[in-house]
Amino acid sequence: MTVGTDPPGSLADDLAGLVGREHVRVDDGALTAYARDATPLYTARPHAVVLPGSTDEVAAVLRYATDRGVPVVPRGAGSNLCAATVPLSGGIVMALTRLNRVLEVSPAELLARVQTGVTTAALSDAAARQGLLYAPDPGSRTVSTVGGNVATCAGGLRGLKYGVTRNHVLGLEAVLPTGEVVRTGGRLWKDVAGYDLTRLLTGSEGTLAVITEVTVGLLPAPEETGTGVAYFDSLADASRAVAAVIASGVLPATLEFLDRKCVVAVEEFAGLGLRRDAGALLLFGDDGPTGAVAGTLARIGEVCADAGSPEVTLAEDVARSEALLAARRCSLPALSRLAPLTILEDATVPRHRLAEMVDRIDDIAARHDLMIATFGHAGDGNLHPTCVLDPDDGAAVERSHKAFAEIFAAAIELDGTITGEHGVGAAKLPYLADRIGNDQVALLRRIKRAFDPAGILNPGKLGS
Repeated sequence: MTVGTDPPGSLADDLAGLVGREHVRVDDGALTAYARDATPLYTARPHAVVLPGSTDEVAAVLRYATDRGVPVVPRGAGSNLCAATVPLSGGIVMALTRLNRVLEVSPAELLARVQTGVTTAALSDAAARQGLLYAPDPGSRTVSTVGGNVATCAGGLRGLKYGVTRNHVLGLEAVLPTGEVVRTGGRLWKDVAGYDLTRLLTGSEGTLAVITEVTVGLLPAPEETGTGVAYFDSLADASRAVAAVIASGVLPATLEFLDRKCVVAVEEFAGLGLRRDAGALLLFGDDGPTGAVAGTLARIGEVCADAGSPEVTLAEDVARSEALLAARRCSLPALSRLAPLTILEDATVPRHRLAEMVDRIDDIAARHDLMIATFGHAGDGNLHPTCVLDPDDGAAVERSHKAFAEIFAAAIELDGTITGEHGVGAAKLPYLADRIGNDQVALLRRIKRAFDPAGILNPGKLGS
């Protein structure tokens, strides 16, 4: 029996018997709301939305779906930017936001256990109350869920020093499409028994299993943090400064950049006192023991000045430091004010090719008559080219698709990749073989069949 041939109401009635009527949505408003995530231009309505409240209920829904060949799309907050949770084949959207408890924070073991629907900010706050740090810091931290971060291997502003989500996941509880519950990894920082299924599921975008619980590693919270900003006449100068900072032996917690278009948009939006005449802005920050951070920031400032920065400013207090960080965090909303549709993408190149990649993006934008501004994580070469346009201008939308295809091709040509932290989802799937090759794509499909022989989990994404 498939969704398309179910009698009206049959799917909803069956799901209600598994999770309770109040946790099944089939009304038009819900189906429309869950037809999209934060990725523009992608939409597909599910046949039902189910909100399980336990691992057992997740397992029951998956067994039911596998038996009947009904697609299931696991979803957290839907804040991803690669259309990873758009239900391309209809079926069931499984929203995991009811699984929202912080189960444990252990200072002695430097770890926390949370259910998959806990927000990143809630986990960070729970760790901070114990004097600990959960290092991953995605831009959507206030709304994104830990399970969603794991599913897409989210990055963030602290990625240079602390790594991305996968570097902090110790173990997972996950439910296979058959309803089997598995626990991968555990509470240990060192454990090499068997295949590393924890790493495999991290970044698998809901195509292999449904994650219901996450165990993450924590760190002692730094005693002090600080931030500074360096202006440059060109992004090429800023790129050289990034290389010089790393070569000097300093590993900042934050090393971000905004191109000229972003600087102007942010200043018009937030009025933070940024220099509008700058060709590029480099935001840097660090954390560590009391007294050490000031020296590190001063050293970074000296390196930036030697690399050609006409002005370096260090935040004099926490409030100013937060204001400077806000300049980076508000890049997207600032650009979004310029046109009704904002398409934010990500691509990554080696650090030393950052300026070259931005030049390529600017050239592509000019040839396609598009406004594309670029900001991102300078320290690890992760760029966020952002196109703003009118969605009613069909020709411009079509040009944007062609432009981003060229941007991804340019990133690969420069020894980079099509996504550094957003994920593949549906949006990047057409470019995946260009990045990893047909042999690896075939391997992904074999792995997918091993976990999900019925092919019900998030069809149209990785491994499909």
